[in-house]
Amino acid sequence: MELKKLVKEWFAKWETGDFLELPISENFRHTSPYGTIDGKKQYIDLVEANKDKFLGHRFKLHDELYSENRACIRYTAIQGDFTLEVSEWHYSNKGFIEEIVAYYNIEGEISDERKLSQPEE
Repeated sequence: MELKKLVKEWFAKWETGDFLELPISENFRHTSPYGTIDGKKQYIDLVEANKDKFLGHRFKLHDELYSENRACIRYTAIQGDFTLEVSEWHYSNKGFIEEIVAYYNIEGEISDERKLSQPEE
């Protein structure tokens, strides 16, 4: 699948809350200021444990750059009165998003309601 379609599907799945159907590989890796998550199962488990922080966003895409297997997207994530300015690199392999590296600034200390919970094993 063309990377631009994968990226559009990624954002559409987040907006509808259908995170179980994200177009990610089994070896998916996500890196952000919170750290790195290795593996689709670990990523889905983290989202499941933190639905209140991950779901219910809408996205305003500002810039998109695409090549054959990587893309850079700059966007604003909006959830109620919370907004976050994000730039992400998406890397694809064999029709799936295999890696995302996200850049955003976390101002000051993270409030308790925005902190991520670790899924129970």
